[in-house]
Amino acid sequence: MQITLGPLLFFWPKKEVVTFYEKVAESSIDRVYLGEVVCSKRRELKLDDWLNIAKMLQAKGKEVVLSTLTLIEAESELSQVSKVCENGEFAVEANDMAAVHYLSKAGIPFITGPSVNLYSAEALQVLHRTGLKRWVLPVELSFDHLKMIMSRLKELGIHDLETEVFSYGYLPLAYSARCFTARTHELSKDSCEFSCIKSSAGIPLATQEGDALFTINGIQTLSGSCHNILDQWQVMESAGVKGMRLSGHSGDILKTAEEFAEAMGSGSSGKYIMGCNGYWVGEAGINHR
Repeated sequence: MQITLGPLLFFWPKKEVVTFYEKVAESSIDRVYLGEVVCSKRRELKLDDWLNIAKMLQAKGKEVVLSTLTLIEAESELSQVSKVCENGEFAVEANDMAAVHYLSKAGIPFITGPSVNLYSAEALQVLHRTGLKRWVLPVELSFDHLKMIMSRLKELGIHDLETEVFSYGYLPLAYSARCFTARTHELSKDSCEFSCIKSSAGIPLATQEGDALFTINGIQTLSGSCHNILDQWQVMESAGVKGMRLSGHSGDILKTAEEFAEAMGSGSSGKYIMGCNGYWVGEAGINHR
């Protein structure tokens, strides 16, 4: 089972990002996804900066994947996606069907992120024919649904498609043309003044009763509490899952990765603070089970 680190969803200053990935390079994480997936206005790091980080991580033995934008609204953003797809050195995770189209048309093997709505083995079969080599389970699907898909893949004769599961972090739930963080600061999206950089872990949104509901991150809506199914690694492994994705919201993610690596090394399920894991058991995602 590989420990993977998903793309950084929050907007951090360039210096903090570089320092963070220098620490990742010395961690037990096997595969790292890099790049801006939320908002094209977050330009602290350019593509060349991400490529430099990728090369540094690769030199430390990490497998590196470049991730594309999730919501594309303009030609300039489509151009940004095409440049990532054309990098020529690192594999690409497509987070939008535009990137899937570009990569498949170019004959470049690719990965799909959790935002690409693949809910059946038949859908995976279609993309597998055009170059899909790994997919990340959409966060709203349950383990039972995953087992059904993987059983059907075997029936279809597909045995070389890797499966990865989003296993720790704030769940990416939705994307909007509007920027909620800018609105919080009474700014328009076009004149946001890069408000997201003031909220390194997003803005918590609670119910009227004070319970955690959502986390606002620019145009992205995340779960209000941290999703955590790391203790499920053994059942995932037995089902054929090859990678478990951690999503960082602070430097503490590295401590979590090390504890998880130790738990797997000892063959134990580990001890973790329970997070919102309702989707995994077929219930409302906000539930803690």
